[in-house]
Formats: sequence, C-alpha cells, structure tokens
Amino acid sequence: MNPILPGLLSILCYLLASGLLVSRLSRGNSNEQCVPDPAILLALAAITAHGMLLYPAIITPAGLNLGFVYAASLVALTSAFLLAVSTFFQPVGNLGIVVFPVAAVSIGLLLAWPGQRLVTDSSWQLETHILSSLLAYSILALAVFQSILLSIQDRHLRNRQPGGFIRALPPLAVMESLLFQMIATGFALLSLALVTGFLFLEDIFAQHLVHKTTLSIIAWFVFAILLWGRWRFGWRGQTALRWTIGGFIFLMLAYFGSKFVLELVLNG
Repeated sequence: MNPILPGLLSILCYLLASGLLVSRLSRGNSNEQCVPDPAILLALAAITAHGMLLYPAIITPAGLNLGFVYAASLVALTSAFLLAVSTFFQPVGNLGIVVFPVAAVSIGLLLAWPGQRLVTDSSWQLETHILSSLLAYSILALAVFQSILLSIQDRHLRNRQPGGFIRALPPLAVMESLLFQMIATGFALLSLALVTGFLFLEDIFAQHLVHKTTLSIIAWFVFAILLWGRWRFGWRGQTALRWTIGGFIFLMLAYFGSKFVLELVLNG
C-alpha cells in the first residue's frame, strides 16, 4: 500500500478533530451534549488510517521495525487511541487539542524521513517488555498534557478568571483525579516494563543500554515520589506539574534521546 494516502488522510482528520476542539473551547462549550462527539469521530478515523499506515511498516517479515520516527509515531498513535477511547468514560477529550496535532506531526515526519531499525530476535518476552513500555510512555504523555491543562485551570481560578475556555473544563477536583489516575496507571506499566526488562533482557546494563536503563529507573523514582507526595502531603498544582514533566523528560531521554542520536545524528 502506498503510505501517502492513509498518511495524508490521517493528518487531515487529526487536524480537523483538533480544530473542532479548539473552536468549542474558545466558545467555552463542553462536549457533554454532543453524542457522538464529531471531533472524536474524526479522531477515530484518523487513528484508523494511522494504524493502516504503521502496521505494515512496523510488523515486517524480517522483524519489528522500531526506527526513531516509527517508534515516535507509534507512541503518538497509542496516545491518541487511548485518549479517544477514554472520552467515552472520562471527560478528557480536550487533551486532543495537543495530542492530535502531535500525532499528525509524527506522521509527517514518518513520510518525510522513513527509516528502519529492525528487532529480529522478537519473542513474547521482548514483546511484553516493548508493549508495556509503549503504553507507559503513551499514558504518561497524556498525564503531562493533563497536568499542563490543570495548571492553567488552577491559575485562572486562583486569579478569579473562570471565564473563556475554563468554563468548558470539568471541575478542578475531577481534573486532579484524572491526572493522578493517569500517573498511577502509567507508573504501574513503567514498573512492568522495568521488571520484564530485568527478567527477560540479559544485557539490560550493557554499554549500549545502560543509559536507557538508568534514566528509566530515575523516571520511575520521580513518579514514585510524586505519587507518595500526593498520598502523604496532598501535592497538586505546580508541584504536580513539575514532577510530572520532570519524570517524563527522563523517560523520553531514556528511549528517544538515544535513538535520536544513534539514528538521526550519528546515523548508526
């Protein structure tokens, strides 16, 4: 299949979905009365086309293709899918304002700079490790966007400026609850990724993996401290935002930092 057509279709639908969400938020309207939500329906169409593009490119006869742009696009696809599905149960649709354009950009990068980095020794143990890592990255990425939105909402309410798009957001307590649900879920999956890595990867502290392992462990501790601080001291607002972004930065450097340098800078 020519990747151009599903790629462009997916980009178009992602951007239209994001545009609808921006338009609705700018008017201060929620989507509670819009069932089914047109923006989410467009996003689901984008996700379907995105999956059609990625599946044959990543699942190859020679092994898994986890090159930088493909891995980044897969994380973006997973984040968009989890977000779209979550909107049927939780009021998180407004995160699509950021998530959907990011997914569209990831497709554009994939079409512009395709590459290949095959994992040929795939096994169910390795696939479990990769899947748990992918889900952890995706959910914690959503948590970062949620924490930023929550911080903006908190600042507006503290300054007694509840107008504009703030009126379209769920109550602050609901937003905080959703944030820490995402962080707790992402933390559990990150824990699973580390455990499966220690159990199934013999060379997890080899020279080419030691930085990835170390940074992932640091990220795990950052999120663990954040969850403990939330439970023990009731951390919220800017404190939660800083810890969430800090942990996510360590996590992204662990995986995408090394891949970026090896594949795009050093062309290794």
